[in-house]
Amino acid sequence: MAKEDEVKLIGVWRSPFVARAMIALNLKGVEYEYLPDDLFNKSELLLKFNPVYKLVPVLIHGDKPVCESRIIVEYIDEVWASSGRPSILPADPYDRAIARFWAAYVDDKLAPHCRVLVWSNDEKSIAEAKEQLLAAVLQLEEAFVKCSKGKSFFGGDTINFVDIALGSFPSWMKAFEIIMGINFLDKTKTPRLVEWAECFRSVVAAKEVLPEAEKLVEYRKFAMAARRVTVADAATK
Repeated sequence: MAKEDEVKLIGVWRSPFVARAMIALNLKGVEYEYLPDDLFNKSELLLKFNPVYKLVPVLIHGDKPVCESRIIVEYIDEVWASSGRPSILPADPYDRAIARFWAAYVDDKLAPHCRVLVWSNDEKSIAEAKEQLLAAVLQLEEAFVKCSKGKSFFGGDTINFVDIALGSFPSWMKAFEIIMGINFLDKTKTPRLVEWAECFRSVVAAKEVLPEAEKLVEYRKFAMAARRVTVADAATK
């Protein structure tokens, strides 16, 4: 493979945003090298290729970096759009706009509250995050019913941009259920999303990528302990 065609992905295993890029690459059948990073001790490579946000994922195509997960997924869809490869974004302009809308909704209304539940110790913040996350999931249940038209995915018979955007958050929701005893994906309140999550996890492009909830629970314990150490260190001279 020529150097300009080489594909690398900087990421961390637990990130739903990194999972998006991995699923899109797998779906397109693109060979790539995965470069695990440590956000507690960021690599020089990460700081070089994403000097603005200093976050993962970063896709490196040749020597050109592409940052931000939704942008990366769109880039993958456009670059590897040859016949025989599945499309991620719909061909119809209106359907494409709707897919982008709901993918953005995931990032605006779901991701921030998941982040609070991972990192916060504040009871009030956690209670508010639970409430807001439940509301967002209920809204996504309605969106799924409309977008899927009775089929298995937001994209109908095949996964699309919204499926990939939402894809690995159910793993974290299951982890929160284990940790906090609250079920965000409920067969009574969100029956179609429960079915969707099971179908999505069985997709070949996704099932090797999505982390197990139990592993995320262990990571959260580690992250909270590391955070306490950092706070304690900051309080000393």
